[in-house]
Amino acid sequence: MALALATGALQGPNAHAGSQKEEALADAVRVALSNAILDARPPKPVFRDQADQQRYQGWLTQMSARLQRRLPDQQMRTEFLETAWYEAHRAGLDPGLVLGLIQVESAYRKYAVSMVGARGYMQVMPFWTNVIGDRNRSALFHMQTNLRYGCAILRMYLDMEAGNLYLALGRYNGSRGRPEYPNAVLSAWQNWKFKSPL
Repeated sequence: MALALATGALQGPNAHAGSQKEEALADAVRVALSNAILDARPPKPVFRDQADQQRYQGWLTQMSARLQRRLPDQQMRTEFLETAWYEAHRAGLDPGLVLGLIQVESAYRKYAVSMVGARGYMQVMPFWTNVIGDRNRSALFHMQTNLRYGCAILRMYLDMEAGNLYLALGRYNGSRGRPEYPNAVLSAWQNWKFKSPL
């Protein structure tokens, strides 16, 4: 897998950023993805009831403690987790899966760039900004934009693979059919599963 490098003077550890493939998309898929990306609403969660809100607060507290070593600044960590939760739910994904994927892809480095050009937390390939975005490749270093692209793309791959997460993860990484990347993400997901106190 490609070595991810933080821009500037910082260099990080190896990441599993692969080369997502540019695939022919049906017009309906392209339009749906584009609409999902261009929706600029801020990540403000809506809860069904008080219990739902309490579960979210419990999740946020638990994940913040687990992520503290990787993202020591509390405000930054809270904003990151709020956004990851929001974008994961918006795409119909488990937030723990998204956090596991980010762990494998970029080790939580906002400015990670792989040798094949994938960018940011979720290591999104720049061609996606041409296919479904506004061609602004630098926006892939913006936290919410990167997480929105990454979650929308993973959701699309899950739909393409009829819900098969193993194959969808392979597609996300450009390594479909090989076990290393899906196994790494599925293993990392275990670190980010929410243990409800209820």
